[in-house]
Parts: sequence; structure tokens; C-alpha cells
Amino acid sequence: MVSKKLFHTIDEVQKIQYLATQCPSDVALHSLDSSKIIDAKSYIGFYALDFRQPVLVVSEDANFHKAIHDIGENVQ
Repeated sequence: MVSKKLFHTIDEVQKIQYLATQCPSDVALHSLDSSKIIDAKSYIGFYALDFRQPVLVVSEDANFHKAIHDIGENVQ
């Protein structure tokens, strides 16, 4: 499953990272062109992405996607 998100605050990004660490499945964040892919459970990895642009949140865990639905802006 993939959610396309745009984050406006560091707090939103921190919430995603925290929820990813609680998720039993893998969670990754991808740049839109997938040139950068990071493990969302890795705090250091977040520095590799440009959060001024939407990112793809990728996980097979449907409950994780439900938990992050209201964090940041959902982009089509």
C-alpha cells in the first residue's frame, strides 16, 4: 500500500517516524521519483528526503496507513 503525503511541520514527520517504529511491518519513504528510499524507522534516514515535496509512504500494513491518514496532507 502507498500513501502520497505532503508534510508541513517537523512534528508531522516525527509522528510518522514514531508510528513506523511501532509498526511490525517494514515502512519506507520514497521520493516521488523513487531515487531516494529510506527506512521510516531510521531517524537519520529522514535527512535524505526533501519534505518540501510530497513523499510516498510505503507499507503493507493497512493499520499503519489508517493511523497516518490524518497526519500531513493527503495528495492525489
